[in-house]
Amino acid sequence: MLLCAGALLPTSLIAGELTQYQANYDILRKGKNHGEAVRELKKIADNTYQLTYHSNIEWMIFSDSREETSKFTFQNGKVTPHHYSMIRTGTGPDKDYKIDFDTQNKVVTSSSSEYPLECEWTDDFQDAISYQVQVREGLKKGETSFSFPLIDKKGNRRDYNFEVVGKEMIPLPIGNVDTIKVKRLYDNDKRQAIAWFAPEMDYMLVRMWKGEKGTEQFEVQMNSFTVTQPTAVTAAPTPVQQ
Repeated sequence: MLLCAGALLPTSLIAGELTQYQANYDILRKGKNHGEAVRELKKIADNTYQLTYHSNIEWMIFSDSREETSKFTFQNGKVTPHHYSMIRTGTGPDKDYKIDFDTQNKVVTSSSSEYPLECEWTDDFQDAISYQVQVREGLKKGETSFSFPLIDKKGNRRDYNFEVVGKEMIPLPIGNVDTIKVKRLYDNDKRQAIAWFAPEMDYMLVRMWKGEKGTEQFEVQMNSFTVTQPTAVTAAPTPVQQ
């Protein structure tokens, strides 16, 4: 087991570009493993990236498999989403929908609606996973609070608000990691969500915890991480594994 995984990862990346990577996670409930998740970021064109998040969960008679994809541009430190899709299968109703952000005409469209969604446009829109990239960029600049407007498939606006609540060294399958602890702010105390980002790993999301009414729903812990782009140090991928 690595004593400090972050110290082994390169952080001198190409200026103005995002780190391309693949991160693997264990999904836990009450300390027991009930699934796995993979987060991957790729550059697909100039200033254009694709973020995917794929998870599989099995717990008693419950199952959930989902894949989310976000395509966005990244310029001057700002993430601008253009296309989001989500496919979910398992226990309960399946879901499959797409949302497009037309920045030129300033409209949002959904595969579940024949017409553009009735929502007031803002250049600050994020989709359901692109905001996570923007949080990382904010943390790099030393920001301590974040607020993002998201639009769901019906055109409803949901404001996601976060604040930095401290620093913490946490034990993970990859070793002990120094992190910045970020809490999501809800309108009430019934739900809780906390995320840990590792500065020495280019502010990667290394752990996430969600609960409701004080009871844990699930926890996600990074178990491996690979940089998938050339860096100023070496052109080879840099794996960090258990």
